[in-house]
Amino acid sequence: MERVPMTTYGHARLSAELKHLLHVVRPAIIAAIDEGRSHGDLSENAEYHAAKEQQAFNEGRIAVLESALSRADLIDPLKLKGEKAVLGATVTIVDTDTDKETTYALVGADEADLEAGRLSCTAPLGRALLGKVVGEEAVVQAPSGKRTYEILKIEFKEIK
Repeated sequence: MERVPMTTYGHARLSAELKHLLHVVRPAIIAAIDEGRSHGDLSENAEYHAAKEQQAFNEGRIAVLESALSRADLIDPLKLKGEKAVLGATVTIVDTDTDKETTYALVGADEADLEAGRLSCTAPLGRALLGKVVGEEAVVQAPSGKRTYEILKIEFKEIK
């Protein structure tokens, strides 16, 4: 099996999600299925079919999480050092066209969440940032054309 790079913080978040799905969501879905069955004819029972759909989605997510967690190659950002942007680094960049400053934590694909400031190292911008140092520029081909970002700061800290 191919190892999946993941920060220790991402591993903890995904483990908590898995625990919630297994111990809270799954029993609630089972109860909803039982409730739907108690209403009789299953062929036209909307509650039963909705619960079965929820069950399929939940079980799929459980399988994805279990797979990712079992293949995780853990990286602790607090133990990293250096001047280059690597998985686990928190990088502050500025768009050279708009002067908009943004900070991203470079994380594994399974733990990415742009709204929370976690950028996958497999995303185009994440790939462009890897290996760069403060002062270097990263160029990304976007649908609207090439975008250039300058690296302002690289830190190794807790990822929220």
